[in-house]
Amino acid sequence: MKANGHVFKYGDNVDTDVIIPARYLNATKGEELARHCMEDIDKEFVSKVQQGDIMIANKNFGCGSSREHAPLAIKCAGISCVIAETFARIFFRNAINIGLPIIECPEAAKAIQAGDEVEVDFDTGVITDKTTGQSFVGQPFPEFMQKIISAGGLIPYINEK
Repeated sequence: MKANGHVFKYGDNVDTDVIIPARYLNATKGEELARHCMEDIDKEFVSKVQQGDIMIANKNFGCGSSREHAPLAIKCAGISCVIAETFARIFFRNAINIGLPIIECPEAAKAIQAGDEVEVDFDTGVITDKTTGQSFVGQPFPEFMQKIISAGGLIPYINEK
């Protein structure tokens, strides 16, 4: 399983209130949430993001309120993978639950720049910056997590069983 796209890059402590502002939490459909993803930190995100693009951040991505709305908004906006130095634990679990691939890789998070074209191999954890030619090794997904993500999240995975 691979992801390939252009990078949107953010800093430390991007919290769930920035990913999807609380004023939109009454929305339940992912497409509706996606229209407001990142709007308080990056007004142009929703107009520029393309299907398959990749989000990169520094430390503690997804901190704050424990809501599945945040990874759902990111996934439905078209992001194929989030790479960060570290993730907040609840965001990490919520991302897997809804089928959003995420990888911790401090070296990649520091080196890769906004707009770079990046490919992520989830089987090996190799992250390749096609713009610069650099490669980084993040933590590959265990097989059971790949199955959950491939199924589109925990509920679809369980329903397949």
